[in-house]
Amino acid sequence: MTDALTDESLLDPDPGPAAFGAVYRTYASQVLGYLTARGAEDPEAAMQDVFLAVLPRLDTVTGGSDGLRTFIFSVAHARMVDDRRRHGRAPAKVPFDPELDRREDLSAEDEALDRIAPGEVLGLLESLPEDQREVLALRLVAGLSIEQAAESMGRSAGAVKQLQRRGILRLRELASVKEYLKP
Repeated sequence: MTDALTDESLLDPDPGPAAFGAVYRTYASQVLGYLTARGAEDPEAAMQDVFLAVLPRLDTVTGGSDGLRTFIFSVAHARMVDDRRRHGRAPAKVPFDPELDRREDLSAEDEALDRIAPGEVLGLLESLPEDQREVLALRLVAGLSIEQAAESMGRSAGAVKQLQRRGILRLRELASVKEYLKP
């Protein structure tokens, strides 16, 4: 117990900033230690919550420094219980592991092709120039990567990307494809 905190300062019906400071300096480290030892997720924030609740009610505390200490630690205990209840209701936090993430989003082209019957796909591909039709057939129908399609066509990966882009843009212009691409 420090000299800054006396029973007289607690008996003042209107404790001022000096009393607030004295209470904080006297008990902050002890409250922080208590909250840390009890496993509070953020002990510093919980300690601040304790003093935000205690300081406005200093003038209602009875029993001198022992009464004040009991009051402060009863508030600290209540904040600890609140913290545990809050975490008990919250979902468990699990770190993200990309290797366990099995989600896959279909590309717009894959989604459109899933909605179109295979016969329609062949008809749409027939409306394209031969090289674009070949790239789209290899990429979207056969499921080859850009590199695999480039190797099978004897072209560069950049050329295959460009042919794919042009073919998809051409398909989007067709009225029969536009109805499948509406949200």
